[in-house]
Amino acid sequence: MPDLADLYPGFASHWIDTAAGRVFARSGGKGPPLLLLHGYPQTNVMWHRVAPALAAQFSLIIPDLPGYGWSDAPSSDAAHAPYTKRAMAAAMIEVMEALGHVRFRLAGHDRGGRVAYRLALDHPGRLERLAVLDIVPTWTMWHRMDARLATRAWHWMFLALPAPFPETMIGKDALYFFDTRAAAGAKIKSLSAFDPRALAHYHAFFNDPVRIHATCEDYRAGRTTDLAHDEETRASGQKIACPMLAIWGAAGGIPAETEAPLATWREWAINVQGFALDCGHYLAEEAPEATAQALLEFFAAA
Repeated sequence: MPDLADLYPGFASHWIDTAAGRVFARSGGKGPPLLLLHGYPQTNVMWHRVAPALAAQFSLIIPDLPGYGWSDAPSSDAAHAPYTKRAMAAAMIEVMEALGHVRFRLAGHDRGGRVAYRLALDHPGRLERLAVLDIVPTWTMWHRMDARLATRAWHWMFLALPAPFPETMIGKDALYFFDTRAAAGAKIKSLSAFDPRALAHYHAFFNDPVRIHATCEDYRAGRTTDLAHDEETRASGQKIACPMLAIWGAAGGIPAETEAPLATWREWAINVQGFALDCGHYLAEEAPEATAQALLEFFAAA
């Protein structure tokens, strides 16, 4: 990879062995531990604009999910096991334990939000508080997929197609695919929503056939095993027990294309609050001040 800017100056770097291979993470700040999980098709650097404000009150741990960024891309199987949100959540617990944190706060954006809410369901004793950014549950996405939502979220179907079709198509011009998807998700429909230094990180990661395959496996897991896990959770009546915040982009985010995202989350969580921000999908980069304020107010509450 080319030389890339350090977007977390003063933060430590870690390589942590997990069941999903080595996970790369940055850490810094002071206060109670707060785990931040990125989404597709990004890496840990997506939090760089909100990290300074959050680090003033929390000890931040900001990893790359398995298959993303600098973390290992584990070999998959027929059930896409390493890339299920259950498996990724277990790996994130290993990361936190390696850094000395048994209980913690957690915020996840996009795919990281799916890892986050699965962690809350599978390991309820681990979380003090949970925030999800610009998602509704995987169950909701697939069960309410209509023409309007499919037009906005077509990549859910495309990336979940059997290998190597999506990998081959993306690989013809991976950076065009990345740039087109990223710009479409932003309110201003332009890459100018992103810091060019962050884009360099994203391009370096995404322009790799191994990573393209890994991220497709993430979506294949979402279509199959993750959905089955959500079906089981819904059938059991289990709900997220810790206090929860759901925030989303009012302009172009997937929750904005679904019916009543806050009401949807109340079907899955006992105590949830939430609201929209004036931005597209990439809250932490398009509206960093509002995102940081929302997270600080929520996570600082007793």
